Amino acid sequence: MIRPVVCLPDPILSRPAALVGPIGESARRLAADLLDTMRASSHSVGVAAPQIGIARRAFCIDVTGHRKASSCHGEVVLFDPVVLASGPSEVGREGCMSVPDLTGDVPRATSIVVRGTDVEGDLVTVEADGFEARALQHELDHLDGLLFLDRIVADDRVFRRRVYR
Repeated sequence: MIRPVVCLPDPILSRPAALVGPIGESARRLAADLLDTMRASSHSVGVAAPQIGIARRAFCIDVTGHRKASSCHGEVVLFDPVVLASGPSEVGREGCMSVPDLTGDVPRATSIVVRGTDVEGDLVTVEADGFEARALQHELDHLDGLLFLDRIVADDRVFRRRVYR
């Protein structure tokens, strides 16, 4: 089910999310809703549970076909993810469906290793670089109650979003 995306200043976006725990039917429904919501937006490469009003540690990403992607694992859904390792940082432009009118320059690790539970309840490890690493970190921030605006390099590095037609 496509869910409405929660926008700033909704307080759910600034609170750390609770663990999902064992994967059951409700977690699989959440995964399906995250994927449906991401797919419904032509410019989305990820959605976190707090963005659809659910304060749980879950997100999906998919950078397939994105011009900036070097690594690509296709559609990934992770529950209770943790960062195992990360590489050096690089500044790049980011936007967010929960902050629809703005983009900003944000430093992120250029590579990352994340472990979490998938929809089958299996522990999986995702090693990503470039744009996919950035997308993972962006969604991980949502689970910790952070937005890209909390990580911008300077106040003058926030911009009005371009209008796509």
